[in-house]
Amino acid sequence: MQIPSEGPVVVGAGRVPGDAAAVRFAAREAASRGRPLRVVHAFTGPGDAGYGPARRLASQVVGEAVAIAQRSTPGLDVRGQIVDGPPGRVLLNLSRTAVLLVVGGSLIEVVAGAWCPVAVSRAPRTPAGPIVAAVDASPYSVLAVRFAAETARRRGGPLHLVHVTDPDHESAAARVLDEMAAQAPGAVEVRHHLFSGPPAGILPRVTRRVGLLVLGPRSTCPAGRLGTVAEAVLRHATCPTVFVHGARLRARYSGGPQLSGSPVTA
Repeated sequence: MQIPSEGPVVVGAGRVPGDAAAVRFAAREAASRGRPLRVVHAFTGPGDAGYGPARRLASQVVGEAVAIAQRSTPGLDVRGQIVDGPPGRVLLNLSRTAVLLVVGGSLIEVVAGAWCPVAVSRAPRTPAGPIVAAVDASPYSVLAVRFAAETARRRGGPLHLVHVTDPDHESAAARVLDEMAAQAPGAVEVRHHLFSGPPAGILPRVTRRVGLLVLGPRSTCPAGRLGTVAEAVLRHATCPTVFVHGARLRARYSGGPQLSGSPVTA
């Protein structure tokens, strides 16, 4: 399993200013990675007489989102695009060639089924705080640690690893943290944090004190469902959260829309 390293950062813009936080987050991520940003609006407007006004409104949404990205990160390569189709289907297919997909809403089917890491950013401002990876003993956590470690390196700070267990398994939990720390690049400082209790209750509370939470969803399926812990984090996190997927999922989907809809300039 590998995390994609090539391609643009793609952000879904369904409405402005509702998705402004996601657009700004995506712009910062694109700039720090040296990648272009693609602002995408999935268009499902009415037919006949209502088509023209709806299309113009969609174009306005994309133009405003592009302007937000350009203001927040001057000099960034930003392009807007309208792609016909339902948001979930459009974003899933665009995730095939993206290095990171950013959304502002809780699109469970996108978070569960994307072919690249998915960042969910809803807060009006990105909070200051550490980069945290929530880990267990699964290979999905390895992807989360590697993604979080690279993010911490780019931001110039340490990586914090969080593991949630019960009181009877604390010695095994310490070994999990050591094993996951070994997956981080040697240049990144790693700090361990051990919590006791139900992960679905504790991890959303952790997000109140951190700048970014990264986790690898343990259970996904073609029906677009998440595991209990990942879904709790998706619904209740107060900081930007990244759900890391690797190239292992690429065989699941085929076909669908590409970045071939109407271009929008701002």
